[in-house]
Amino acid sequence: MSEALIQLEDVGVRFAGQNVLQDVRFAVNPGEIVTLIGPNGAGKTTLVRAVLGLLKPDSGQVRRKPRLRIGYMPQKLQVDATLPLSVLRFLRLVGGVDRAMARAALAEAGAEHVIDSPLQSVSGGELQRVLLARALLREPELLVLDEPVQGVDIAGQAELYRLITRLRDRHRCGVLMVSHDLHLVMSTTDQVVCLNHHVCCSGHPEKVSNDPVFVEMFGQDAKSLAVYHHHHDHSHDLHGAVLRPSAHVHGPNCKH
Repeated sequence: MSEALIQLEDVGVRFAGQNVLQDVRFAVNPGEIVTLIGPNGAGKTTLVRAVLGLLKPDSGQVRRKPRLRIGYMPQKLQVDATLPLSVLRFLRLVGGVDRAMARAALAEAGAEHVIDSPLQSVSGGELQRVLLARALLREPELLVLDEPVQGVDIAGQAELYRLITRLRDRHRCGVLMVSHDLHLVMSTTDQVVCLNHHVCCSGHPEKVSNDPVFVEMFGQDAKSLAVYHHHHDHSHDLHGAVLRPSAHVHGPNCKH
């Protein structure tokens, strides 16, 4: 395995005397998708802040590859409705970005058509792709994605996760992703880290799904998620509509 992009070693964070994170260990390697899962309040956002260097751990350390380029996609973006900000101007807030570079990033994220749209007018799925395009403009070695399908319908979520996998394959970047969408994530990630202030279990999705701690946290039904693969022979637009209907019979879990 190549040298890790990031490696967390016994990371601990305390707020107001309480352990938010304790003895957290894991790594993200080039070309690997690692997904953080866990209940609300488990410390996932705090961990992301530590990875980004926005928060210094109280104990342990976060080792990063020297001069590591990180592209960050936040969970959501709040923009004042009166602010005159187009998608292009938003992307050009990244230093050194011109229209051609912005267009190329949007095209890669599947949202080239909104380049001149007001940022406030784009749909939830389009906004997530704009945020992903912004992360790609940094030519990242590591993509950090915090709930990347926030506000996107179920069909759009599946397409976004497939896009993330394609981007990983194309750029050979590592991906650290926070998600609650077990039914979609477990079949598209390489490693799962189940977090509840500490690492409860980690490893390949099939291994994690059989861990008693995982089952206790998410229920017996979650065990089947790690081995479920939803094979599509069609694609969806940003709103979830089918772009290429198939003449074949779909599986029992597909509603179209």
